[in-house]
Amino acid sequence: MAGRRSRDQDITPELLLRAYSIGLFPMADAADDPEIFWVEPEMRGILPLDAFHVSKSLAKLIRKKPFDIRFNTAFDAVVAKCAEEADDRPSTWINVTIKQLYGELHRLGHAHSVEAWEGETLVGGLYGVSLGSAFFGESMFSRRTNASKICLAHLVEQLKARGFTLLDTQFTTEHLKTFGAIDVPKAAYGKLLEKAVAVPDIDFNA
Repeated sequence: MAGRRSRDQDITPELLLRAYSIGLFPMADAADDPEIFWVEPEMRGILPLDAFHVSKSLAKLIRKKPFDIRFNTAFDAVVAKCAEEADDRPSTWINVTIKQLYGELHRLGHAHSVEAWEGETLVGGLYGVSLGSAFFGESMFSRRTNASKICLAHLVEQLKARGFTLLDTQFTTEHLKTFGAIDVPKAAYGKLLEKAVAVPDIDFNA
């Protein structure tokens, strides 16, 4: 399955969840490419929930509550913003197939968004997939300084409060490493994943 390319008629939400449960996730070469391919990294990025940390300056900013943080009130809008080109991201891999599939997962209760709002303007956010006690982070965006970082901090708080055990970041970046993200070999990741998806689905919103 890894590396196999598919058009949207080949993929269902159920197949997508099955892929996540065995360590695969979809990407596209470009936003205007209708096909997707399955990815299974040899080294997988995770953010251990008990090792998550923020800088003193970010913690101070979070306490000031510069944004209204909401969950799952504008999922499709968050995905659309993540797919937009920006100064720090001239291209993205989120195509129309991915937008449709994750929208369906959201309506089934398996995909979620964390949103930063200024009044009624969406200025930052992230989205991902929940399965068992695992949360698979997909993408984030920021139209205000630190908006996506603050959303990530609220996501971790939510996951810890609900009893999630695995936060998958797919890959690590220097940005994510500042929060405690690490790389783990595929075999080790597989054991963490198997344990996380063996439990009943946790209600992200409970």
